[in-house]
Amino acid sequence: MDDVDAKINLQRYLQNGRDALLWKLEGVSEYDARRPLVPTGTNLLGLVKHVAATEAGYFGEVFGRPFTEPLPFMADDAEANADMWATRDESRESIIALYRRVWAHSDATIEALPLDAPGVVPWWPPERNQVTLMRILPHMIAETHRHAGHADLVRELIDGSAGLQKSNDNLPPGGTEFWSSYRDRLETTAREAARAEGDEAGS
Repeated sequence: MDDVDAKINLQRYLQNGRDALLWKLEGVSEYDARRPLVPTGTNLLGLVKHVAATEAGYFGEVFGRPFTEPLPFMADDAEANADMWATRDESRESIIALYRRVWAHSDATIEALPLDAPGVVPWWPPERNQVTLMRILPHMIAETHRHAGHADLVRELIDGSAGLQKSNDNLPPGGTEFWSSYRDRLETTAREAARAEGDEAGS
């Protein structure tokens, strides 16, 4: 496989993750797009904002091609986790549009540079911060899909919607009754296994 084919394949996996992440925002209310669903505050719109900022850094600053727009929530003096939630003044539309502009910038970097192009990740330890585009592409694919998985679970907590992609949810067929029965079966099995090990949770 030559570099062109490798880049096409890697970029396709990156785009699949991008699309999956944005799909999880479709059809939810303003409140549900922003509200924290777990103790650490994970929320749908914050995930998009975070991945946009992360991608802007990895395909921008790392390769001497900084993203042209300021990202104040990533500044050294920004509050902790400022990239993980949307303020009242940050609209859903503006964050999605930012993410799409980051895509365009990243895709231009990927197209312009060979896979062995060198870069430096200033936020990584010095002993491993020398990288190549071939190193960063899989890293960003993993980062994007990891957070798309977070978004999948958050969306399921909101309204029960789940699945990999809009065109292919990658789930077995079954309605509410199937999933309720399936979950009950797993709960029963977990309790039986816990009791067999003397775990109080199984009682």
